[in-house]
Amino acid sequence: MNRTDTKFIFHIDKLNSVLKKASKDYRILEVNNTKLASYNTIYFDTDNFQMYNAHHQGKKNRYKIRKRKYVESQINFLEIKFKSNKGKTIKKRIKLNNFNEHFSKETEEFIIKNTPINPNSLKAKLYIDFSRITLVNTEKKERITIDTALKFKNNSNIAELNSLVIAEVKREGFAGTTIFTEILKSEKIYPAKTSKYCTGIVLLNKHLKFNRFKSRFLELNKIINGSNNFEHILR
Repeated sequence: MNRTDTKFIFHIDKLNSVLKKASKDYRILEVNNTKLASYNTIYFDTDNFQMYNAHHQGKKNRYKIRKRKYVESQINFLEIKFKSNKGKTIKKRIKLNNFNEHFSKETEEFIIKNTPINPNSLKAKLYIDFSRITLVNTEKKERITIDTALKFKNNSNIAELNSLVIAEVKREGFAGTTIFTEILKSEKIYPAKTSKYCTGIVLLNKHLKFNRFKSRFLELNKIINGSNNFEHILR
């Protein structure tokens, strides 16, 4: 799983138009006769938010560690995402029997093997539920994920961004424009740096610094609320 990812964010009101334009060149992935798949994710970090802070500080060669449940297929994975200093995303994962906050000996060894992080220092810091449409281009190694109904939770807070869509173009071997990115451009939707994990962490942990992400929250507010005041989304 070595690929180039490009993300886009836009209001859900544009989704029908985007899907209609994409229908000529892309097919929707079905799982158990379902085109809109449900995902549950647990993100792990240290008590001092080591991985969040690495992202906030713009460090290269950074990690995310999560457990993900593919609800319709009832499959669970522990996933490690590594963002290289060349902009590549490398994902490694192992299948799990259970979806919970705990690590087994096998999963601890997997983390030790693939990251510099001590698994004993990790705790569940964020839960994200969302729905996903997956599009596949039958002629190129390209896959599009379109995430909606985003819900962020921790032990004490909940935040929902129901009007936001996060689309991600995932390509192997090339990083140029595609039919889908041209469709988004025609809708005045352009690439945006965003992270569901970092967004959820900021929304639910008001004490953490997010100076470097303020422009991203300004853009989120502009899309969701038509506002340039990032405080609206943090209330």
